[in-house]
Amino acid sequence: MKKNQPYQIKTISDFHKLIGAPAPGHPLISVIDIKPFEHIPDGIPGNVMNGFYNISLKRGFKSPVKFKYGQQTYDFDEGVLSFMSPGQISSFDPQKYASSEQSGWLLLFHPDFLWNTPLAKKISQYGFFGYAVNEALFLSDKEEATLMQILDNIRQEYHNNIDKFSHDIIITQLESLLNYSDRFYQRQFLTRRKTSHEILDRLNEKLVDYFNDANALRNGLPTVSYLAEQLRVSPDYLSGLLKSLTGMTTQQHIHEKLIEKAKQQLSATNLSVSEIAYQLGFEHSQSFSKLFKAKTNLSPLVFRGSFN
Repeated sequence: MKKNQPYQIKTISDFHKLIGAPAPGHPLISVIDIKPFEHIPDGIPGNVMNGFYNISLKRGFKSPVKFKYGQQTYDFDEGVLSFMSPGQISSFDPQKYASSEQSGWLLLFHPDFLWNTPLAKKISQYGFFGYAVNEALFLSDKEEATLMQILDNIRQEYHNNIDKFSHDIIITQLESLLNYSDRFYQRQFLTRRKTSHEILDRLNEKLVDYFNDANALRNGLPTVSYLAEQLRVSPDYLSGLLKSLTGMTTQQHIHEKLIEKAKQQLSATNLSVSEIAYQLGFEHSQSFSKLFKAKTNLSPLVFRGSFN
């Protein structure tokens, strides 16, 4: 393995071996209780990349255990649920992990387990697999108990004698867990309304500044990734939060602010439609006119004419 490359764990069996756990009861799905390492696995660098989905609940970290996702670090000082998809990179300090008093569980499932099921396509719609670690889900005791019941059902099913019904039953349970997680995230957006609205306010400020900055607009319209980076959140989390608060995705929110600026210039300046389009970051005025009409049911010229 080249220096600085993440340590790749391709299978769930490999993960079990690495942490010294018994062989999984099923090669493609496993529920593991979290406990301190009895020994620190050899050969793990700071960065790890799994070839499978990883849903984890961690609680009770009394020592300063820091998990990192991307460029952001988060202290797990209380129980939180986080989600990772295959190919994402996480990092942690095995020494501190071994000395902590953490508890919780891991649910691991390989993409092959979803093959030829509706969930194989639907899973990409769960945006929280793209959230950063510091955007994890904080569960109430009641919510955690709900998920624990589903986990117990999954574990019991794959430990029982596998028959022709087992796979479908586990898939149903897995989808139920993801749907509950989606519900709990929507609850979190609402219960943390103050923080959520602060992000929304900052987003609006960023958009106003961007549309008033001729130099920025020369690079085109602001992208979702650009705004998320400015707000220090992940793109998926930003869109999920906005969807909960406003009913719009980040892209739709950008377009709304763009149309507000366009209406202002059409009604208060003598600039041509082409000049306005260019100033707003459009390479072609036709694209601007098409978007404006889609949002207002009026062409830019008809809208301007209504003020005369």
